[in-house]
Amino acid sequence: MGNKIQFIDRLRLGFAVSVAKSVTFIVRSLRLGAASVLPGSIARRIEPRILELLSQQVKNGVILIAGTNGKTTTALLLCTILERKGYRVTHNSTGANLENGLMTALLESTNLLGTLNTDYAILEVDENIVPRVLKPLQPRIILCLNLFRDQLDRYGEVDTISKRWTKVISTLPAETVVIPNADDPTLSNLGQQLPQRVLFFGLNEPANYLEAIPHAVDSIYCPKCGHSLDYKGVYLSHLGDFTCPQCGFTKSKPTLESSEWSQILVGLYNKYNTLAAATAAIELGVDEATIRDTVNNFQAAFGRAEDLVINGKRVRILLSKNPVGTNETIRVVTQSTDKTTLLVLNDRTPDGTDVSWIWDVDTEKLVERGGTLVVSGDRVYDLALRLRYSQKSPESSINLIVEEDLRQAIATALEHTPENETLHILPTYSAMLEVREVLTGRKIL
Repeated sequence: MGNKIQFIDRLRLGFAVSVAKSVTFIVRSLRLGAASVLPGSIARRIEPRILELLSQQVKNGVILIAGTNGKTTTALLLCTILERKGYRVTHNSTGANLENGLMTALLESTNLLGTLNTDYAILEVDENIVPRVLKPLQPRIILCLNLFRDQLDRYGEVDTISKRWTKVISTLPAETVVIPNADDPTLSNLGQQLPQRVLFFGLNEPANYLEAIPHAVDSIYCPKCGHSLDYKGVYLSHLGDFTCPQCGFTKSKPTLESSEWSQILVGLYNKYNTLAAATAAIELGVDEATIRDTVNNFQAAFGRAEDLVINGKRVRILLSKNPVGTNETIRVVTQSTDKTTLLVLNDRTPDGTDVSWIWDVDTEKLVERGGTLVVSGDRVYDLALRLRYSQKSPESSINLIVEEDLRQAIATALEHTPENETLHILPTYSAMLEVREVLTGRKIL
């Protein structure tokens, strides 16, 4: 933290930063995008060690946030808490969480000489690149949120990723603090194996158990011996209160009592995000009063339970990019009285080109409640077929509208939304960016 850089490294870094900032200026001036990735890519070619050289200058350390779901929301909450205490925080707020995106975020806070003047760097990191960035980043805190199946055309199963994380994290300095999700068996096991200081977060609220384990479940077997876990109950996918009857492996004890904490936004998954950020903030010395007040006044990150008013009507965007996340956003929708939902399915690189995951989503619950469902996106007909198969009978009360053109789909969904109700939009990642551009007229990336 805050290490000095050698003179020759400083010269090369300064040149790389100058070029990167010039690229940022050109891209934004020509309105070609937010320049959240390209500057880092170019700077890296000039100075391959740029991630290490920049992260060394962060005064109070790097906080790395990894996991399948919840990274952006957790990072924004923790960033907001620290900023309220007067700290300068660097954060890859656009969600560009691969290596070039991390570099670009750090470059944003760097002057033309390559000097990074920031107290903390909060970096949300794609779960697949964690092993590659841990050594150059040397994080002070690692938040491990969850591991679910996500983009199977790109990533392996969750146990493979967990083993890679464990192997690399265990080589970090002893003073590194790791904060895993106690309710995730693979991450609970990860934390129990590490030599570093480990704090856990999780729920202890049986009233919030699901009625049954959902279809989109990834890890109900013991990560130690492979035997089926016994669950008292599950909160979300395979996250729950568990023990192994074979070897005795059991859920780790969370640092905070979850029932004593309120949560940000809607959906039980945001309770996990709240507890993760709160645990990290307390470890950093922030007082509980500030944390609780920030939680109570938190504003959503773009596309994550984000509320907008469009033409006098309320719109809520709920990013839905994998089975577990989509099941949770469907739960939010079905718990409301609103009857119009727009679902948008794309199969581009940020989404994952394999959309077979939609068959693991409990869309039956959305169809059973009736109302109007508008579908759009690159794979609109795959999505429409999935919803049709979710109907128990042809006489279902669902009003399914298939619209290839996204702009028209949004207009149609708004038309079907009464003045006193909210239009829920459930898009995949690239679809979320398109939806927001249509609604607000501004690009994010």
